[in-house]
Amino acid sequence: MNTADFSFEIRVARLEDALAIAGLLGELGFPAPADVVAQRLSVLAKAGETTLVGARSGEVLGFVTVHVTPVLHRPAPVGRMTALVVATRARGRGLGRALVATAERRLADAGCGLMEVTSNQELSEAHSFYQQLGYAMTSYRFGKALPPSR
Repeated sequence: MNTADFSFEIRVARLEDALAIAGLLGELGFPAPADVVAQRLSVLAKAGETTLVGARSGEVLGFVTVHVTPVLHRPAPVGRMTALVVATRARGRGLGRALVATAERRLADAGCGLMEVTSNQELSEAHSFYQQLGYAMTSYRFGKALPPSR
């Protein structure tokens, strides 16, 4: 299949996409069972957050999660992509770019003045991808696991 023949649709994720998204999360290094992914999708949707999927002939081949984050230190909310993955077999055909472009449009429409993306520091191919799309490293992100609440 060449790139010119690769058409897809971008749409909001549905609960029935949970199994495919679970497989993609596994490719990203964050395995989770489909029932857990369905629960997370539901929680995100109730919070007004969006997960977009890229599908070809009904098969989900990629997704991106987008968040609107109001912040005190900026005049407009910050838009964030916190997860982006395209199935290995579908990479290099424009689906990742289309998911990012759709995410950017949605977040701009939501009033965001800045778009950020988080990426594991070891994923140098992903960093190159984001740089090709005009993203620049602007800060460091630090993480710390928290103990479960009582």
